[in-house]
Amino acid sequence: MNKKIISSLAAAVCTMAMAGSTALNAFAEGESSAANGQQPGGMSLLSMPLMLIIMFVLLYFMAIRPQKKRDRELKEMQESLQVGDEIVTGGGIVGIVVSVGEDTVVIETGGAKHKLRIKNWAITENVTAAERIKEAKASGKKSSAVAAAAVVDDDEDADNKSKKKNKKKDDEEE
Repeated sequence: MNKKIISSLAAAVCTMAMAGSTALNAFAEGESSAANGQQPGGMSLLSMPLMLIIMFVLLYFMAIRPQKKRDRELKEMQESLQVGDEIVTGGGIVGIVVSVGEDTVVIETGGAKHKLRIKNWAITENVTAAERIKEAKASGKKSSAVAAAAVVDDDEDADNKSKKKNKKKDDEEE
């Protein structure tokens, strides 16, 4: 949130500075050219393209580039989903991943274990992965945060598989 406020303020200040300098240049050129008998606007024609280029550069670094980075991170998260991850969809549905397909994911939702098949692009957040990264950062191991998250995930997968096998055996015995 703070980055948005700072970038908005920076854009507003730059816009005001450019508008002010353009107005002052136009006013000063109008005064001097009227005194010399020349037509106004000679220098402002050179400053306007420069101002436009500066505005586009600022727009790129403050809006376009961060959005591309967020899109890339979201796509990586969607491609790295694993069975057992808790996810949130764009519509607000929360569920646990049961199976991962090529472009779809099956999730379980609610206490009645309803299963839904959704597209990968609909997933906006992987709660489990975010928690693992926070835990790894809290333990003070920045460089091994991803490795620690993978180890924790492997342990959880092994525990989940053994629990499922035991549950199936219990169901078969009954």
